[in-house]
Amino acid sequence: MADAFLGLGGNLGDVRATLDRAIARLCDGREVRLLARSSDYRTPPWGVEDQPPFVNACIAVATALAPQALLARALAVERELGRNREREQRWGPRPIDIDLIAYDDLRLDRPGLTLPHPRLFERAFVLVPLAEIAPDAVIGGRPIADALRDLDAAGIERLPPRSG
Repeated sequence: MADAFLGLGGNLGDVRATLDRAIARLCDGREVRLLARSSDYRTPPWGVEDQPPFVNACIAVATALAPQALLARALAVERELGRNREREQRWGPRPIDIDLIAYDDLRLDRPGLTLPHPRLFERAFVLVPLAEIAPDAVIGGRPIADALRDLDAAGIERLPPRSG
């Protein structure tokens, strides 16, 4: 089994419910087992700023799937939950986005998959929830806590747990 981190987010519909459904579909307990889930965070839009705020979270999983298979599973879950990557604006509004952030200590640069995620260290909306569940993690030779100190996390707000 390999350990992997995934980032999830969205800003259309009931995003927190969508995140819960996405994690349930991703983590079947056999091929992908959930190890940790961050809190949900309200975050300012990134890339395209004229859109609603996002809700973001990160998960840590143990997986028997190869990196490409784990990514394919994540993309299938996105489609099941209403995302159409072909029809949307890059970095624009979406019901769900699932990114494979890191997979063990693997460094990979293939069409469609780069590990660790190439923009990880530019994105406080990923590093804040990731630091919550894996504060001592080192990805791509860089400690998460150090990378987060280099970014502006203003506007990122930890949301209270969902009731029910």
